[in-house]
Amino acid sequence: MSTLQDKYSSVVSAAQSAGISNLQVQEQDGILYVSGNASNSAAKDAVWNALGAIDASYSASDINIDVQVAGLEAGATLTVATEESNLNIRQEPSTEAAVVGKAAKGSSVTLIEQTSDDWWKVRSADGQEGYAYARYLKA
Repeated sequence: MSTLQDKYSSVVSAAQSAGISNLQVQEQDGILYVSGNASNSAAKDAVWNALGAIDASYSASDINIDVQVAGLEAGATLTVATEESNLNIRQEPSTEAAVVGKAAKGSSVTLIEQTSDDWWKVRSADGQEGYAYARYLKA
């Protein structure tokens, strides 16, 4: 087992426990790639919470988690699940990108595309389209 697989064994265990299907774990060029399909957003969150226990800022550059939530089609309604603040909707899928809109905690947005595990393209109630951090969206 590699050192990265040791370091992130709890993330892989969480993915297994959460029932992530098609789970793939591979190391390439110093990055551990963990991918698969979650049956619901709670299963996906279990994987992210395991990473959060190791890396509270979710900024580790040596792990790449790509867990898509199955059954979420374009047009699905998602609820904003931030702690307190508004959810930023950005022009590009990056925290560096310009904020083009905001969605309040508890409000609904429409899924356009699960562009990656981190960033989903959404449309707010007022029609603003952009990328939101998927961690704060619940199906």
